[in-house]
Amino acid sequence: MLNSIRTTSGDVLVGDRVKNAGAISWSNVDSREAALIERCRTGDDDACGELVATYQRMVFGLSFHLLGNRDDALDLSQEVFLRVFRTLSSFRGQSALRTWIYRIVINQARNRQRWWRRRRLSEQVSLDEHLKLCGDLASEGEALPDRLLASKETAAYIREALDRLPFDQRTALILREIDGLRYEEIAFSLGIAIGTVKSRLTRARQALRAELLGFRS
Repeated sequence: MLNSIRTTSGDVLVGDRVKNAGAISWSNVDSREAALIERCRTGDDDACGELVATYQRMVFGLSFHLLGNRDDALDLSQEVFLRVFRTLSSFRGQSALRTWIYRIVINQARNRQRWWRRRRLSEQVSLDEHLKLCGDLASEGEALPDRLLASKETAAYIREALDRLPFDQRTALILREIDGLRYEEIAFSLGIAIGTVKSRLTRARQALRAELLGFRS
């Protein structure tokens, strides 16, 4: 998907900003990851390609869940990796690299949503797009058409209910329930306190529960 992102070929301009980066602390980064980061910082094309290959599914998945549109998620993923390589010199091992990249995805997605709001371009993901990306709903044997239709309608309604949540609540819920991040990782990714993470999750779950109860009734 994003393997074409490299450093000296023109797709990603790492340049002297990475090569001249100073020493950093690796308290939260394992030795293999630290070595990969150092190679990326020196402009090693193979290392940059390895970093993209390692995290591209994570970046695209979170981008899609936050934006709800495949093409927008692809565009955002490109922006995220450009941002990663341009700012890798500022990474100080204050978190795992994965968590640091999560933070970039969220900030870029938030900026894009603000741009949409200003221009009234927000849109919801279609059910066809969701099924194309994630595959059809699993079933045992042949599902009856009416049951399958009901399942698809439920999945679409859940997606719409998520989209109606405020961005910060939806993001916290996705990070916790879909990506399985710990509270500490979510707090770093969002730049907030752990207590704030828990309160946002509580509000998001309550709002989503109310939406789904209304759908079932």
